[in-house]
Amino acid sequence: MNDLEEYRKEIDDIDRQLVALYERRMAVSEKVAAYKIGTGKRVLDPERERQKLASVEALAHDGFNRHGVKELFEQIMAMSRKKQYQLIAESGSMNRLPFIPVDSLTGNGPYRVVYQGARGSYSEAAMKKYFGADVSNFAVETFRDAMTAIEEGTADYAVLPIENSTAGTVTQTYDLLSEYENYIVGEQIIPIRHCLMSVEGATLATVRTVYSHAQSLMQSARFLAEHPAWQQVSMLNNAFAAQKVAEDRNPAEAAIASEYAAKAYGLSVLAEGINQSSTNSTRFIICTNQKIFLRNARKISITFEVKHESGSLYHALSHFIYNDLNMNRLESRPIEGRNWEYRFFVDFDGNLSESGVRNALRGLREETMNMKILGNY
Repeated sequence: MNDLEEYRKEIDDIDRQLVALYERRMAVSEKVAAYKIGTGKRVLDPERERQKLASVEALAHDGFNRHGVKELFEQIMAMSRKKQYQLIAESGSMNRLPFIPVDSLTGNGPYRVVYQGARGSYSEAAMKKYFGADVSNFAVETFRDAMTAIEEGTADYAVLPIENSTAGTVTQTYDLLSEYENYIVGEQIIPIRHCLMSVEGATLATVRTVYSHAQSLMQSARFLAEHPAWQQVSMLNNAFAAQKVAEDRNPAEAAIASEYAAKAYGLSVLAEGINQSSTNSTRFIICTNQKIFLRNARKISITFEVKHESGSLYHALSHFIYNDLNMNRLESRPIEGRNWEYRFFVDFDGNLSESGVRNALRGLREETMNMKILGNY
């Protein structure tokens, strides 16, 4: 047997001892959990953990080992907490989540939907795709207006864009989700296919000015580069651009919007599919002011903050790994008034009725700040 094989054999022997000691430690953690269940004591005790880490670091003999021992025990204590959360949940001591499962969003009588934009917008298309063409609805000018409408009860649901496959996230929607006590209950994905449109009789040769949302102008940059003489004017919404062109009745003006908008405002399509990406789409969310979720919902969105210190986000996200939850999106937004600190938004697969989900949320609620469930949909 060579030296390497001897060393590996020695490591294997040490590892067996480590596993036995780990299991022994976790067995004691179960007793700690039983005590905390009986007394209502919180699982996380930050001061106790700080003292513990300092004491185990002091047992190591050099700087490298002190750092390694600290990291090792941070992981061991994190696993102990997760085990305790699991046992607390199984005991029935976990606080009930204040969300009510429902069989349908539209089965309890008349309802009204608000969307941002105007007739002919992609938001209106998303609303009608989700709720049906005959749904009672009205439009507002800003995302904030839509959130206020459902908060105040003038609308039951709001439709808001949250993500475009090429332009990225709609950051204002994320900020409003953390600000308002409104919740996501559904989503609708709409393919984005921009068209150039103008009044009847207009041609590419007559166009001098093009109106559209800034993102739509950007997404159609290659097409617009073929017409360098055209002036590009940014508008709040594509539908507003189509509306302006329809009202001005000027063949020198054109709008970039959807074919849906062209039909809504009686405009002629001069060029189809002018955006660069043929797979471009926008995801819209359906929000309400009620804490409800469909029984068959499979996606959960949450937001939380963590302490501005090393490893805090890592430890928060470890709750998804421990509970076998698939995280499919992570976004961050700066926190107003706190330089270089961020609020995180996470989408993951699951349903609020599942034990793994509830375990993860319990751990996150104890170990992060301002954690909020944004919805299950």
